[in-house]
This record gives sequence, structure tokens and C-alpha cells, in this order.
Amino acid sequence: MPDRKTLLLTGASRGIGHATVKRFSSAGWRVITCSRHPFPEDCPWEMGPEDHIQVDLSDPQSTMAAVAEVKSRLASGKLEALVNNAGISPKGEGGRRLNTIDTDLRDWGKVFHVNFFAPVVLARGLAAELKAAQGAVVNVTSIAGARVHPFAGAAYATSKAALAALTREMAHDFGPMGVRVNAIAPGEIETAILSPGTEDLVADIPMRRLGRPEEVARTIYFLCSSESSYVSGVEIEINGGQHV
Repeated sequence: MPDRKTLLLTGASRGIGHATVKRFSSAGWRVITCSRHPFPEDCPWEMGPEDHIQVDLSDPQSTMAAVAEVKSRLASGKLEALVNNAGISPKGEGGRRLNTIDTDLRDWGKVFHVNFFAPVVLARGLAAELKAAQGAVVNVTSIAGARVHPFAGAAYATSKAALAALTREMAHDFGPMGVRVNAIAPGEIETAILSPGTEDLVADIPMRRLGRPEEVARTIYFLCSSESSYVSGVEIEINGGQHV
């Protein structure tokens, strides 16, 4: 299938990432996933170890090695989409929110390596492949990037705010190559990593419900498809109106 499009997705094993794999796979895309875990034998979607790359995104050397590995797996030299979905948010004892005062300095560095620097390394490392495909990049930010959140920690929130700014810069820099760069900012989405008490936030969401991972995945797909061919440099809020 020589004209099959390829997506490179980080953070694919659960929640939004898992739903994104299913959405693109159902449309006939090849999906290459990146995770710090090896390929799971009971993988819930149709892909093989040849489409999975084990990488520690908190380690710059590991991330750069992953770029080289991705290049070697792209026989056509083209990458139609890169979705930077991986993100970490360390917690204190009992799931307590960590603020600017009590977040360990080493955790600040680890969070920024995964949430902010890895997207930079992957996008610029694969710029030629994205250009060849006239592809798209989608950075997954967060509602926490624009407001203090009751559960998301300070390191996570500031890394997502930085990623939103990076999206704007990347759209400017990659645009002349024909590569579009956008972001999505999910709010409270029903996933396994929701913090206890999240359901209490529903009363403050105009749509009075949590979002579903597949709703986020559909927006990611739109931003990687020709349907959004003149959309670049935007951050789409996916939160049921929670930001208003």
C-alpha cells in the first residue's frame, strides 16, 4: 500500500492516545507509536512491534535515537502527521497537587523534557519527512496551560503553556515548508488518569459532562487531514465550554 499515510504518535497506550490510534487506524493510516514501555503482546489495536518504538522521552539521547529509528522505518521518506500527546504530571502523597514551591527541581526537568522538549526534538528531527509529505503536527496542550487547575501540578501546567507558545513558533517556522502546526487543549476527559474529585468539576462545565477520548481524537484527526488544509498556529479548546 504505497500511498498509505503514516502517523507518529507519542503517549499511545491509554486515554486520548489510544483513541487516536483507533481513529487513524480506522481511516487506513499506519500508526507508529512511541512509549517508554516495550510493545505489549495484548495490544488492543492492530499493529505489530515493527510499528512501535520504545523511547524514554525524559532522556534527550533516547529521544534523538528514536528520531533516527523513525527515519529508518519510513521507506517513503514521508511522515504525514506527528502528534505529541505524551505528558507527565507528578503528584505528591495521596495524589496531592504539587505547586511551584514543593515540586522537586528534578521533577521540573523531567516534566519539561517529556512535555516540552521532546516535541521540539521530534518535530525538528523529522522536519524533512514532514516537509516531503506536506504533513501536520498536533501538540496536545491542556486547559491547565491557561489557568491554575485544582489537580494539575505547576510543572505540568507551565510545560503545557510553553507547548502552546511553541505551537505558535513552530507554525511560523514550519509554514514555509508546507507543514501545518496546531494544538488541542483538552479539559476534563474521561480517562484512567483522572484525579479523584474530577467529577465535581462537571457542575462548572457548561455542557455538564466530561469529554470522551474519541471526541478529542476526532479533532486531532481533523487537524491532520486535508479538511483543515489552511489551519495553522491555533490551539483548539476541547472542554465543553469550561474555558468560557
